Amino acid sequence: MWIDAHNHLQDPRLAGTLEELEALPIKAAVVDGTRETDWPQVADLAAKHAWVFPAFGLHPWFLAERTAAWRVRLLEALRTPRASIGEIGLDGWMHNPDFAAQEEVFRDQLAIAAERNLPVTIHCLKAWPRMCKILKTAPLPARGFLMHAFAGSREEVRELLDIGAYFSFSGAFLHERKRAIQDVYAWMPQDRLLVETDAPAMNPPPSHQRHVLGDGGNHPANIADITLALAQIRCTHPEVLCEAVAANFQRLFGTGQKTNCGW
Repeated sequence: MWIDAHNHLQDPRLAGTLEELEALPIKAAVVDGTRETDWPQVADLAAKHAWVFPAFGLHPWFLAERTAAWRVRLLEALRTPRASIGEIGLDGWMHNPDFAAQEEVFRDQLAIAAERNLPVTIHCLKAWPRMCKILKTAPLPARGFLMHAFAGSREEVRELLDIGAYFSFSGAFLHERKRAIQDVYAWMPQDRLLVETDAPAMNPPPSHQRHVLGDGGNHPANIADITLALAQIRCTHPEVLCEAVAANFQRLFGTGQKTNCGW
């Protein structure tokens, strides 16, 4: 059974993929909201599917869309069972990034996660020095946090391990040009590993993409091939990796109560 630590099933392009996911079968998936307008869709998916773990957050790409009531609405969304905070973070890749606004909103959401000890999923792109400074000084949830599609170095992993980080491997890292990132994940401690699709984004190479959306996007059912490929990179049996991923997911995102996922 497969676990996807990060995707966006609320995206309209993925509307027809749920049956394929359940047929895999998929054990759990964290579905990350990115803005106020998609939080209700994420909550609806969680209400209909026990394997959906909803996450609600303001992504740095969409800060300009936030309303004055965004924080109140976030707190309301977090009443959803199995809820976590995500996808949040910092982004220096976007055009003319407003880092002052990004950091303010990011710190505010981290504080909510820390106060409630909720898992948090973090996006960081071309903003590592700023991110590192915040993570080393801001309150963090005791259960830890997830660095989504982490593409950093061993040195950065070491810095983050001490403050509770988990790291999710993306199928996009299976491209030949990403060999250095593969080497980091081959070395990484097994008890901090997760796997993700980020569907419908971050396509794996064709060799690891048996499922393709009509528009060419990344299908969430590719989680199976991505997980198997990571096991090969780590020179470990797939069952060993799947058991480790399940234990790590439960430790970070688990609610402490059994669900239809078997927990």
